[in-house]
Amino acid sequence: MRALRYTIGGDARLGRLDDLTVVDAGPAGPLGVVPSPETWRSLEAADGDRLPLGDVTVLYPTEPRKIMAIGLNYRDHAEESELEIPPVPVVFAKWPSSLISPEEPIVVPREENRPDYEGEVAVILGRDVYRADPDQARAAVGGITIVNDVSGRRAQLETPLRQFTLGKSFDTFTPMGPFVQNADGVDLERIAIETRVSGEVMQSSSTANLIFSIIEIIEYLSKGMTLYAGDVIATGTPGGVGDSREPRRYLHEGDEVEISVSGVGTLRNPVKLEA
Repeated sequence: MRALRYTIGGDARLGRLDDLTVVDAGPAGPLGVVPSPETWRSLEAADGDRLPLGDVTVLYPTEPRKIMAIGLNYRDHAEESELEIPPVPVVFAKWPSSLISPEEPIVVPREENRPDYEGEVAVILGRDVYRADPDQARAAVGGITIVNDVSGRRAQLETPLRQFTLGKSFDTFTPMGPFVQNADGVDLERIAIETRVSGEVMQSSSTANLIFSIIEIIEYLSKGMTLYAGDVIATGTPGGVGDSREPRRYLHEGDEVEISVSGVGTLRNPVKLEA
């Protein structure tokens, strides 16, 4: 089952996606899609208006309190970055103010001359968890979606002490969506992902290649920090980012970034330069 947050000229609403039909499930509420067991049961039972997907505006699904991101979590990305495999997850934050919806433009600030794409499988938590054991960590995974961890490499890598959070939190630098897949029954270590920039395949991999699994990430993050239902974890990006290519391939005016994740769909955003 897939869920979405959408609008059709009014307030945000929740829906269940049946093929190309949106089944309305009522007002979205302030946090959007929080993929708890109760939410999934409610969506499954929904029998509201049925709308063609093309008639609605799909919004980024969730209004998270935290967006936690993991760096260097695919072996091929660590290798292309010429960095050692980390002994523990590399954690940084993306501010929720950077979120945008599918089809909205990524706007590159005037000061940023190395804008890059990073397709990522993202987890949305369905329940609160603290000091999770493996079973609790798996139970906390409520839904799967897509995040583009757009990265300003100048701000991230050319500043003192490397400003990861700044370079990854510019306005519009976190496209998310379009849908949330129910995580029940999903093999979290067999989720395929592909990133295309203006039609060219740049990244193609699977969560089978993660250094730290989704379960291990949740266990690690929940030691000393409560993870709340609706929080988002971007689990890392595969090899093939623009900054590691020869020649380097940064984002340009007129580009379109498409990220496809098995079971979720395709997140699509055009690219613009700030005027």
